[in-house]
Amino acid sequence: MCAAEKGRLHGNGKLNPVISRRSFLKWSAIAGGSIALTGCNLTGGANSKTATNLARTSGEKELIVPTSCIHNCGGRCLLKAHVKDGVIVRLSTDDQGPDTFEVPQVRACQRGRSQLKRLYHPDRLKYPMKRVGERGEGKFVRISWDEALDTIAQKMKEIKARYGNEAFYYVYASGTIGATLYNCYAEFPTCGGPLQRLLNLFGGYLNYYGNYSAAQYYYVVPMMFGALGGNSPKDLRHARLIVLWGHNPVETKLAGAGGAWYLQQAKKAGAKIIVIDPRYSDTVGSLADEWIPIRPGTDMALVSAIAYVLIEEGLYDQEFLNRYTVGFDEEHMPPGYPPQECYKNYILGKQDGQPKTPEWAEPITRIPANRIRQLAREMARIKPMTILQGWGMQRRAYGEQIVRGIPVLAAMTGNGGKPGSGPGLDMISPPMPMGVYPTGNNPVKATISFFTFTDAIIRGTEMGPQDGVVGVERLSSNIKFIWNYAGNALINQHANTKRTHEILRDPNKVEFIVVHDLFMTPSARYADILLPDTHHFERNDIATSTWAHIAGIGYAIFMNKVIEPPYECRNMLDICTELARRLGLEKEFTEGKSEEDWLREMVNTARQKLPDFPDYEAFKKMGIYKLSPDKEGTGIGFIDFYRDPEHHPLDTPSGKIQIFDPRMYDKGNPKEIPAVPKYIEEWESPWSQEGQKYPLQAIGHHYKHRVHSTFDNISWLEEAAPQVAFLNPLDAGARGIKDGDMVRIFNDRGEIIMPCRVTPRIMPGVVDIPQGAWFMPDVRGTDRRGCINTLTSHRVNPLAFGNAQNTIQVQVEKA
Repeated sequence: MCAAEKGRLHGNGKLNPVISRRSFLKWSAIAGGSIALTGCNLTGGANSKTATNLARTSGEKELIVPTSCIHNCGGRCLLKAHVKDGVIVRLSTDDQGPDTFEVPQVRACQRGRSQLKRLYHPDRLKYPMKRVGERGEGKFVRISWDEALDTIAQKMKEIKARYGNEAFYYVYASGTIGATLYNCYAEFPTCGGPLQRLLNLFGGYLNYYGNYSAAQYYYVVPMMFGALGGNSPKDLRHARLIVLWGHNPVETKLAGAGGAWYLQQAKKAGAKIIVIDPRYSDTVGSLADEWIPIRPGTDMALVSAIAYVLIEEGLYDQEFLNRYTVGFDEEHMPPGYPPQECYKNYILGKQDGQPKTPEWAEPITRIPANRIRQLAREMARIKPMTILQGWGMQRRAYGEQIVRGIPVLAAMTGNGGKPGSGPGLDMISPPMPMGVYPTGNNPVKATISFFTFTDAIIRGTEMGPQDGVVGVERLSSNIKFIWNYAGNALINQHANTKRTHEILRDPNKVEFIVVHDLFMTPSARYADILLPDTHHFERNDIATSTWAHIAGIGYAIFMNKVIEPPYECRNMLDICTELARRLGLEKEFTEGKSEEDWLREMVNTARQKLPDFPDYEAFKKMGIYKLSPDKEGTGIGFIDFYRDPEHHPLDTPSGKIQIFDPRMYDKGNPKEIPAVPKYIEEWESPWSQEGQKYPLQAIGHHYKHRVHSTFDNISWLEEAAPQVAFLNPLDAGARGIKDGDMVRIFNDRGEIIMPCRVTPRIMPGVVDIPQGAWFMPDVRGTDRRGCINTLTSHRVNPLAFGNAQNTIQVQVEKA
């Protein structure tokens, strides 16, 4: 690279003259530390100016081009790229039109505003490469695109002929989950992008269900309610009490028209906010009236004790329960099932002899019994109430239980179906109509849990329904071909990196791995062929709030191609077109259509459903279309059911909310899959054998530095939110650890050496290692970056077959 080119790519301080490093750090600290101080950032206050999208500003040779972020943060925000001489010199965000509660501006967070550091990062992959060392070593040599594509096509043919299409696996990824054309999420039809379309035409692939974020939530909520659903963030303004249970939107859902902003509006409207969390999170610091710290993994004990108080003091809404639920008491059990198995009997101890009193829960949860009683009374008396579930607590052993338990409290207190009155689930965004990229049907019917793919590599042909396999009685092949596109779950985000490494490094197990990404991520180091991707500023696409799942309004953003891709980077549509040609599928794959043709079809579909949606050219120019508030619906989940449950029953066995679930009862495993939600001690806990050896619980919260593992290599974000382990002063003092010390965190599965932050913002007995840091082992295999999956277990949950990666016991000592 020449010096001039280096200067252009690295910036040398010139790439972002408006948002300097210093002001960026200041902005990030304010945004994370106190939302009350960020009204000028999150809710308006910036000088309004008219955008000149796709047009030169007067007197300057600068283009302003609308685009977006596409990552798995739950938000999709408007970014405006300011371009001079083919280089993006800075980014701004939504400053168009009014910034009102009904139609707020969709503003980007610190991660979105740091996209230039990602786009122009010197470590971007530049050329196709093939592996020359062992898998995981990261040794590659440059090859031509023809050699790369010929090799991939040949391996696809060979492995299909030898093992069949069940041997192909499009591994879970979410790096481009916000896109409509270049999406990478293969679980659902039309969400896996061009690669999904190519694989379907090629004969199909082994699919997966579930995801690393919310496997238990997405599995259980449809069983309990018949579908996913919840209230819109916009509805929060009607609530008088909001309980954020393990919910941290100020760090995870900070941007756009997201949950944090609407919680701020609810607080201004007079709502009391209580946060239940082991951490004094940024949400606690900026929004909460009260923080209730709780020992990780014991949330169901708290739920049970609250339910006990509601029953003991006659504070529950029997009429509401009778009308909308089944299984609460003996008089309302499904026909043919033992009445004594009802929820009320469990709470009162009629099943196991242990009433679930606050005094019983206190030593488990570390919450004083009197505070539990007070919380129960507040929940019963302050109406309307919304309890919002976070997802970290369901990424634990028996995580299905807490997902089911919180809606029972909502029902017992008569909440659901009215403004401000939530059903005890997460928030949900208004739908935004948009066309899709047609990926076709997958001829392979076999599907596994996303979290069992390493098992399917080493013993796939032994796996059947007992391992969570659906669609077939037994897999016909082990996984032999993996394509990893825009994701880091191949090793970094999966559990137990040491075990995963041993599986992936052996080419006799998975015979061929393709990785297509921007960087040499930990997962990319296991590729046989490594392909350089385009940044989403280097291709056209569309993002919608439908994938945002936290937006209070519906909107769509046209993601313009802002600049040309550097070096030999190529997008997935281009790559799949070339592969389709080599596989004899080009005509079926392309249908003679270009990228723009597909996007035009999507816009035309939106226009058929929304007459005021702009045409393709106008949409490209305006960048963002916001749904009129009168088209958003009520924002209240399952409202027809709550209005008239007889004529609008839920899609459940009873037509009601399933507190008792006969499908779980029939599994005959009441200790691990009880028919009513129960507290079950985790298989790895402070009271377990592991707890004697490794006395601290480790959790990995989602950090404002990253979106999962995306942005881990961005220096500005590292300075704003460095990767450190958070340890309480009591635990640190007992180990002679001081703030800033390097510490060794370890268990039988691995060890990490990383800096330590000693702070009372984490409760005693817990060490917090922000999840998503890139796995960087030294020669001894010790991770030096702080990848929590060095320590996590790959044991699956019994019902959802999902991940329990937050259930970890460790020891910490000074390194």
